Amino acid sequence: MIVITTPTGQIGRQVLGNVLDALDVLDDRDAGAPIRVIARDPARLSARMRERVEVIPGSHSDIDVVNKAFAGADTVFWLAPSNPRAERVEDSYLDFTRPACDAFKSQGVERVVGISALGRGVTENAGLVSASLAMDDLIAATGVAYRALTLPSFMDNVLRQTEAIKNQGTFFGPTSGDRRFPACATRDIAAVAAGLLLDPSWSGVGSVPLLGPEDLSLNDMAQIMSEVLGTPVRFQEVSAESFKAGLARSGMSDAMVRGMADMMAAKDNGLDNAEPRTPESTTPTSFRQFCEEVLKPAVLA
Repeated sequence: MIVITTPTGQIGRQVLGNVLDALDVLDDRDAGAPIRVIARDPARLSARMRERVEVIPGSHSDIDVVNKAFAGADTVFWLAPSNPRAERVEDSYLDFTRPACDAFKSQGVERVVGISALGRGVTENAGLVSASLAMDDLIAATGVAYRALTLPSFMDNVLRQTEAIKNQGTFFGPTSGDRRFPACATRDIAAVAAGLLLDPSWSGVGSVPLLGPEDLSLNDMAQIMSEVLGTPVRFQEVSAESFKAGLARSGMSDAMVRGMADMMAAKDNGLDNAEPRTPESTTPTSFRQFCEEVLKPAVLA
């Protein structure tokens, strides 16, 4: 039994799709693990998914929901969704995860694959990153076998600025345009997560860094976007105060604004560059491929 959280989210839906595809390859559904998902809004699941999985409605921060979902489960995909209105950064990660940790123990879950961040041991105050790493410790302390996928910024984050890219030829951020850093496509994250969910052989606690195929600066990314889109695109750095003001205008709580700003400042100071690149941590999707296959269709839509 595999349980997948956030099955309609950016990463979770791709994880679920990959797991179902892998089971289809077996050509014998009885030979594959049964799949269960926790969904706040089951209507957002595709018809294919609803036919193939058992759906537990509700939030995976609810102890009754996770106890029901984890009953008889061997492996869980765990992602704590960011809550932009949380009163404390810890609420969005640690408090959200505590009921699940109780359920991991009481329901006998063996393995958990979690979405986390790079940066352990690099700095004490990295905002959302620090809270995510504390969440990893909380899960590991339950005694389950745990693999934290430790991630840099996502290539897919640029999709949040599709309109600015399309209408202004510009995307914005509070970090230097010249610093080169790793970035990973969510499709590659989902592929690794699905592989771990389907593999019952691993044990213990460890991290799995995923760094994309190369380090690029935001100015490098702007050049690649320009070439793929056939129109000039540039990156514009904004001040930390302007960045925070924009987050506040969007409705984000003061605590989460500080958490985001602290995280971006840590990244600008090299947080994501501390992890050595290895063949194992290098993932296949290049930023150019992402732009050709994902960003360009979004801009042209």
